[in-house]
Amino acid sequence: DYLKDERATLQKNQIELATIGTVDKLPLVVRALLGAVKDATRGMDGMRLTLALSYGAREEIVRAVRAIAADVKRGALAVDDIGAEHIEAHLDSHGTPDPDLLIRTSGEMRVSNFMLWQIAYTELYVTPVAWPDFTRAQLDEAMAAFRSRQRRFGLTGAQTAPARDARGGS
Repeated sequence: DYLKDERATLQKNQIELATIGTVDKLPLVVRALLGAVKDATRGMDGMRLTLALSYGAREEIVRAVRAIAADVKRGALAVDDIGAEHIEAHLDSHGTPDPDLLIRTSGEMRVSNFMLWQIAYTELYVTPVAWPDFTRAQLDEAMAAFRSRQRRFGLTGAQTAPARDARGGS
C-alpha cells in the first residue's frame, strides 16, 4: 500500500527509489510492485531514497565475496588483483556514496549489522529518542552536531589541518 500511495509523490519530487538487501525474499506481489516503482523513478535526480529490505551487512559482504570468487574462478580476475574497489563494486549500494552520518536512535551503542563496509568513515550520532518519536527538531540537532565535527576519513587532525607556509600563514 505504501508503494502504491507514494509512487506519484516520488515521481513528482524527482526521487529515485533504490533498494539494498535480498529483495528476492519478499513476496512476489511486493517484488513486482517494488520493481515497477523503481523502474518508474529510475534516473530521477532530485534525491535517492534507498530502502533496506531483508538486509544484513554480513550477508551483503558474503554475496560480494562470492561474486568475486566467481570472477576468479572463471579467470576474469586474479586473486592478487582483488582490492577494495572489487568488493565495493559488488555491494548492494554500489554507485551510492557512503553515508556521511548514521543516526542511531533509542540510545543503542551499536551499528546492528547495518552497512558495515560503507560506514567505515561515517560519523555516528546516538540519541536516546526512539525512532517513532524522532522529530524534525531532533534531526536538526543531529545535523548541527554533524556540522561541528572535523571529518578526517582515517587521518589525524594534524594531517587534515591546512598547510602552513614558512611564516606560519595558511
